[in-house]
Amino acid sequence: MSDPSAETYNPQGGWFASALLVLVFLYFWIGLDPLPNPASSAQLAAYGESSNAFNQLIVLGMSGLVLVMLFLHPARDLAIRAYGPLALVFFWIVLTIFFSDTPDAALRRTIYSALVILSASAVLLLPRDNAQFAKLVGICICLAVALSYFGVLFMPARAIHQATDAAEAALAGDWRGHFGHKNTAAAAMAFAVFFGLYLFRMKMFWSGLTLTVLAAFFLLSSGGKTSAAMLPAVLVAVWLFERLGMFRLLFVGGGLFLINFVILSVAVSPEINAFVTGLGIDATFTDRTSIWQLAVSSIGSRPSTGYGFQSFWQTDALFYGNASASTWAVTAANAHNAYLDQLINGGWPLLILVLIWLVVLPCRHASVALARGSDKDLTRLYLRIWMFGLFTSCFESPFFENSGPIWFTMLIAVFGLRLQAHADLVEKPQIAPGDLRAALS
Repeated sequence: MSDPSAETYNPQGGWFASALLVLVFLYFWIGLDPLPNPASSAQLAAYGESSNAFNQLIVLGMSGLVLVMLFLHPARDLAIRAYGPLALVFFWIVLTIFFSDTPDAALRRTIYSALVILSASAVLLLPRDNAQFAKLVGICICLAVALSYFGVLFMPARAIHQATDAAEAALAGDWRGHFGHKNTAAAAMAFAVFFGLYLFRMKMFWSGLTLTVLAAFFLLSSGGKTSAAMLPAVLVAVWLFERLGMFRLLFVGGGLFLINFVILSVAVSPEINAFVTGLGIDATFTDRTSIWQLAVSSIGSRPSTGYGFQSFWQTDALFYGNASASTWAVTAANAHNAYLDQLINGGWPLLILVLIWLVVLPCRHASVALARGSDKDLTRLYLRIWMFGLFTSCFESPFFENSGPIWFTMLIAVFGLRLQAHADLVEKPQIAPGDLRAALS
């Protein structure tokens, strides 16, 4: 999707590259088991955590194909150069495996997560230009939204939370579509709204308008309060971000710090909790505070190393440990806060590395892209997805998920912002090598 270097133009965007992009997007946005049975044991785990050998083989094969296409691409350096910060993140993750009670599982999850990230980093080079990117991704997102509506209309027992569900019967009536949980569905629909607005700007008027309206209605019907509140807030925040110049990092970083400080203070301080309750606000944040209290107390025992990559929640050591007698939170699938989860996974070093990779660098890349004027509509799409992912992660834990749309789409935005900063987008690609010039900065 970016202007290659001075090598002979190798036209991507052929039928195989297009099919591969659609395959990758549909895998993460629809999966291998859409509209899952809510009574199945897999649904008792966090979304994307119930992996199996076949799933892993699919990801391995898909990642292999994407990486082959990457290394054949004349602009491969654009993606490869993004792996430096990522290498530091995974270097520390590998070190923390030795502190895990289940090192074999931690290693397997680490490899799986790395493959997902590599796939997301390379998939943006598959389309030949911005028009093909918009068309192919638009098809994928429209299919995902259509499948969710199909489930609501014709398979409501699976697409709508029921009082008879094996878990979280209190969510009865909330739409979840084919995603398995309303929170995942809500975040996915927010992303779909962003894509719809982008299609609208790409002169795909009716497709963009239809996608935006349907996704927004589904989001409201899902009962996902966090995503519903975050969507308009992010639209405003991105508008401000584009105009803040040198204060952009302070704006994003300060916002993340403030939100986390407030919600975690409510969780650990009875006085602040009582004050927030007095304002008429749900100070439990839909019962997340019990999980945050457990997470904060556990971090204090291993602040430097954490408990190993994805090796704390849903383990026998936690479920049958001392805390099991005092809180239900030992049954939680994750911390419902991605930043807390990084402290649990790898201590303060991992959190700092992840913040540099996911907050500081994308902010810098976005500033460069905005200054260069690189396809402002595409940059705005990436900014909306990136910022929504960051702030939603104060209440959910999408980072390093191995399946599902949230983490994958956020990765697309993170790597997309880097491409926008360091390459010019091809709008009307020419096959003749002489018509192409290097666009690396």
